[in-house]
Amino acid sequence: MADYDYGAIVIGAGPGGYPCGIRLGQLGVKTLVIEKESWGGVCLNVGCIPSKALITAAKRFEEVQHAADMGVVVSGDVSVDMGKLQAWKQSIVSKLTGGVSTLLKANGVEQLVGTATITGPHSVSVATADGERTITAEHLVLATGSRPIEVPGFSFADGPVLDSTKALALDKVPGKLVVIGGGYIGLELGGMYAKIGTQVTVVEMMDSVLPGFDADAIKLIARKLKKAKVEVLTQTKALGWEKKGKGIVVTVQTPKGEQTLEADHVLVTVGRFPNTEGLGLEDVGVAKDGRFVKVDAQRRTSVPSIFAIGDVACQPMLAHKATYEGELVAEIIAGHKRVYDARTVPAVVFTDPEIATAGMSEKEAAARGEILVGKVPYAAVGRALTTGESDGFYKVIVDKQSHLILGVVICGSHASDLISEAGLAIEMHAEALDMGLTIHPHPTLGEGLMEAAKAALGEAIHIVNK
Repeated sequence: MADYDYGAIVIGAGPGGYPCGIRLGQLGVKTLVIEKESWGGVCLNVGCIPSKALITAAKRFEEVQHAADMGVVVSGDVSVDMGKLQAWKQSIVSKLTGGVSTLLKANGVEQLVGTATITGPHSVSVATADGERTITAEHLVLATGSRPIEVPGFSFADGPVLDSTKALALDKVPGKLVVIGGGYIGLELGGMYAKIGTQVTVVEMMDSVLPGFDADAIKLIARKLKKAKVEVLTQTKALGWEKKGKGIVVTVQTPKGEQTLEADHVLVTVGRFPNTEGLGLEDVGVAKDGRFVKVDAQRRTSVPSIFAIGDVACQPMLAHKATYEGELVAEIIAGHKRVYDARTVPAVVFTDPEIATAGMSEKEAAARGEILVGKVPYAAVGRALTTGESDGFYKVIVDKQSHLILGVVICGSHASDLISEAGLAIEMHAEALDMGLTIHPHPTLGEGLMEAAKAALGEAIHIVNK
């Protein structure tokens, strides 16, 4: 350690990198965190947080429009002031990103703004505003995140072509928006704009939106999109675009032939690539697995002193998985005996209604053996009716022999807040009755999970058991 400037250098201050740095500081490891652009990374600055702020505002706008259903009469026109909305969103982002720097400093972690290149197993070269610096450490942690994928013919350098970052910063509500990609990012942002008055068309190459998700959830989301007048073109490929007057025209290839779609903007959301280029990985012998860095169960790369976490390491490319890995690696560097042993990484889609999953899907579980499935509609839960949002369901997937909970799907209001109970149940190897016999407060949305767990065993109270 005496031969190095630091015990650890973390490259990237996103949801993987900054928790890694904080935990290293807590454990007494002299640490430097290097960030080339924005403290908090994509998630806090142009991803998870700002998108959910705008989605919440759009949801609130829709709720006000339908408040009369509950007897709450709003007089006058309801409108969206994009300037104020963007300012409110940015105030949240600024508060959280400022907090990252404060927490790092409070835990004794040094910070450096610059672009890092790995020059050896224990060294990095950093291009800063004051020039080039060479810094050494016993351990290096790659936490450089990911970026949106471009598709041929749709360059993000062109004004009308939006990536998720640009889509979150529009200063006025688009009249028409074409979304290329019917995955979770496309449907979240497309759904948000549809709520505040944009005419949205989703273009998806696969047979349905949200490919790979629970089939029942996809059906419900598709029905809600149709109700919201969002046009969905499946088995369709975007070919290109051109300017037309003040807007653009997007050409797509549908099963029935070519079609043109008029729009103000086209939003491309076909996935993300890990940021593994330009880091010097090949020069120091760090092996890759496709575009990802190859890692073991400790998130150690083929060079023992170098670790990789978050989007650069492996799927799933989710912020909370990156945070888990960041703390894991910090503890390993500090000498703790740990490996990546999480049984599930819950996933959430902030569509309307929300989708949240933990553990195996129904299809995955059925492929491994006989299962029991308990499914309870939101409409059977009293609290859901009192909120005015009763579209949705709870699904608990159980092993037929052991009754262990294998997976959970929640599609409905506040699914994102409810799924953590399912994650804990799966981590603790809980059986259906562990969840079913746990007294849940009434009236709450959480009761639906209790009922679904019982329904898997034919013991539900508030629905007819199959």
